[in-house]
Amino acid sequence: MTASLDTAPPRAPDTPRVVLITGAARRIGRALALGFAARGWDVAVHYGASSEEAGELVAEITALGRRAVALQAELGDEAQVERLLPACIDALGRPSCIVNNASRFEEDTAQTVGYDLLLKLTAMNVAAPLVLARRLFEATPDAARTDESLRGVVINVLDQKLYNMNPDYLSYTLTKAALQTATVALAQALAPKVRVVGLAPGLTMQSGDQTPDGFAAAHRTTPLGRASRAEDIVAAALYLADAAGVTGTTLVVDGGQHLVPLPRDVMFLTGA
Repeated sequence: MTASLDTAPPRAPDTPRVVLITGAARRIGRALALGFAARGWDVAVHYGASSEEAGELVAEITALGRRAVALQAELGDEAQVERLLPACIDALGRPSCIVNNASRFEEDTAQTVGYDLLLKLTAMNVAAPLVLARRLFEATPDAARTDESLRGVVINVLDQKLYNMNPDYLSYTLTKAALQTATVALAQALAPKVRVVGLAPGLTMQSGDQTPDGFAAAHRTTPLGRASRAEDIVAAALYLADAAGVTGTTLVVDGGQHLVPLPRDVMFLTGA
């Protein structure tokens, strides 16, 4: 006799699974969208301003034999966020997974912090994921309390720096810390209908003025000699989407980057 390692809840084989991914048109979001599609999910591709990239991604997903739709919304606008999940339902059906991947990332410090940037980042990085989680809970039938196949999951993309603090990007860091706390609170409040989990990548793609050499040097600072790659984040998200017994916790996928304390953000220490 062999034991099954399948952690996914039971479901009818012909039941389509729908995922809504915010910030899906580019970078890690794009990799997530293609990864979920390759696993058999239909994908709602949220985008802010990247309409051309979103359209191209929808075409790629369709070519894989899955359904896809591009949905535009400004995540700093509450009314637009409130409409996002109903738009997904109208186009593809009720999602069983939301990946809160979109994130605003701007540099500030304790010496430059102010209301304007902090409030903007809070709206996009905290308030929007909270509203989308509530919306998924509302859309998930009460029968999901006893029927695991009907349950939903929210995956909040966080950051390894929450486990390896430095003072750079202060407002961004504060909003990610708030979202991590919300992940635990929501997991308690929305169970058993909806699971809520965190996924904390390390340095995964070049950002800002970082050079290829600086990016490679940053990867070499980790215990594994590599930080996270896009395919690592995709694999982790797919696991969390199906891990029916996991909620209220965060999976750190960073090559051990969080185990190496640094006085500043790695982008400043490895050269731009």
